Parts: sequence; C-alpha cells; structure tokens
Amino acid sequence: MAKKTRPGKLNMSEMRKLMNKRAGQTVAHDLRKENPTSVKEWIPTGSRWLDSIICRGKLAGIPVGKITEIAGLPSTGKSYMAAHIAANAQKMGMDVIYFDSESAIDPDFLQKVGVDLDRFGYVQATTVEYVLSSIEDLMDSGNKLLFIWDSLAHTPNDKDVESNFDPQSSIALKARVLAYGMQKLTVPLANTQCTFLVLNQLKTNIGHGPNARIQAMINPYTTPGGKAMNYSASLRIWLTKREAKAGQVIDEKDTRIGNEIKATIKKSRFGTENRNCNFKIIWAGTDVVILDEESWLDAIKSSHALTNAGAWYNLKSSSGQEFKFQAKNWVEKLKEPEFRQLVFNIMDEEVIMKFNSDGEGEA
Repeated sequence: MAKKTRPGKLNMSEMRKLMNKRAGQTVAHDLRKENPTSVKEWIPTGSRWLDSIICRGKLAGIPVGKITEIAGLPSTGKSYMAAHIAANAQKMGMDVIYFDSESAIDPDFLQKVGVDLDRFGYVQATTVEYVLSSIEDLMDSGNKLLFIWDSLAHTPNDKDVESNFDPQSSIALKARVLAYGMQKLTVPLANTQCTFLVLNQLKTNIGHGPNARIQAMINPYTTPGGKAMNYSASLRIWLTKREAKAGQVIDEKDTRIGNEIKATIKKSRFGTENRNCNFKIIWAGTDVVILDEESWLDAIKSSHALTNAGAWYNLKSSSGQEFKFQAKNWVEKLKEPEFRQLVFNIMDEEVIMKFNSDGEGEA
C-alpha cells in the first residue's frame, strides 16, 4: 500500500483509488501516466485540406474517443463522407455500426468507397432512445467501434412513434432526450476509445423575438435537436454549397453533376472555429467522389513558394528545384512523387504549422 503523507490523511494515489472504487470504474487518472481526454488517433475524412484545419499543429480528422457532428445542406456529401470515414476507420482496426434513419444506404455504394461489409453493422434507427441505448450497450462489448448516426434530424423519439402525428405532443422532447443521452455517453466513449459520428441537417434559421432578422443574417443556418450537440461534440463541421453556376460542377453536356462544397469548423476543441476549406463533390453517375487532390492547389495559393504568370504556375522548393504547370494539368502533375511530396510539405507548413505558430484558436 502507498505511504500516507500524514496520519489520517490520504495521498493523491490513495484518493484516486477511493474515487475509482466509489464510481465502480476508472474515472480518476494520473495524467502523467495516462490522459483519457487526449486524442491518440484521428480518422481521415476524405479531404486532406479539411483534416489539416481541424487540429492545431497536426494532420487530424475525426477524433477517436469523442463525439463529432457533421451537419450540412442537401447534396453536400454528408453520407458519402461518413462512408469514407467508415472505410478509413476499418483500416485502423475499428468495426463500424451504422444507424440509418433514412433507409438510404446502398451496400454497392459502400463497397465502392472501400467499406468491408463483414465488419460493418447496419441498424435501422427506429428512435432516438433506441440509438443511444444501443450505443451504451455495445460499448461494453470490448470492441473498438465507430458509431455513425445518419441522421439525428430524421430520427423520431419514442413519443413521436406513439403519437397520432400531432407535433405538439412531443415538442422539445428530442432535445431533452439528446441532452441526457450525450451527457451519459461522453465519458464511456473516451474510456473505451469508441467514436460517435452524428450526421445532422442544416436548416434555415428564422430567428425568434424582436431581433429575429438580425439573428438570421448573422447565423443563416441552425441544426435541429436543441443544444446537445453544441455542448457535447468535440468537433462540429458544417457543409454548405453555392447554388450559383460558379459553384456547380458541369460536365461536357452542360449537365450538373456535382457541387463545390464549403466545409466550416463550427467548433473544435483542438483548434478554432470558423476555419474553412473548399472541395468539389461529384454525386451524379455511378460513383460519388470528393475531388480531394483538385482542392490542394487552392490550399497552397497563399504560399510564397507558388507564383503565377498567366496560365502558368511555378512551385519552388526550399532547395531551389522548380516545377512549372498549368491548373488544368494539376492532378496529372501530382503523379510525380517529388512534386506531390513538395505539395504535402507546403500544405503542412501553410495550413497546419503556420496556424499553430500564429497561436490562433487558443482556448
């Protein structure tokens, strides 16, 4: 037994043991040995630029052991990004449990993205209470799991299912259930290193009270489900798009096949809010894909290493080596290993490390 510092008094080690015994689980930690609040792993999102703006000083992604919300407008790639995250999580040794309230998941689509269906559990999200209680039960399995909920906005609660379509019968109930459920899941997720990814919908913010119009102008969008996600999520990403033709992806037949997406960090306990990036997503045809590599040119345009003269760009390395290219040949140019590595180095310097050294996002 550890030595007591003075008769009748407990030292810190003894107090931790007492608290853990009372809680029935390990809740008191020695931060010099293990910090349950730190993120040890990140799941890539499918956009390297997005991964670069989530956390100060490192290439990140979806934090393992935490709650993350991805909310977006229709056709902004929420479900596709979730599927890509699922495939990347499996590559890291995690199994995936997918709660679907929209009955829209396609196994062929999942396999094309890279999801292993043998390690993918599909569950119909019948109610909010069922989703949250199932997650609580499955965390005790000992497996390292990624839970994906698609989507919070479309999942009813028990009272909704029992009612006769009267919205007044369950007003604000979902918000109360979520507030309780998220509080209950936060610590167990961290302790089991399970991850909870919640997909949500962005809705028009109509505001309320005498300043409704001003509120709507400052924050044009809001998310359903009350304030639970605002408080419990360690990371919140909002996906929006431009309806103007400049923000559309058009094929050679002048048909719209995709959108330019803006991803904004609304909350990050690892960085700061309101950092953003852009990428295009193709949703027409047989494949849905994020044009990740195409976005990297915009990501490095602030670098002094990149210069532009007319249609030509010149990228110069620290050793003096120069690469000339045109924007239309950018993706082809990235196939050259030396050029690709130089782009990675500049992205790390301009998007990740400069952000870290500038001290932005301090809590």
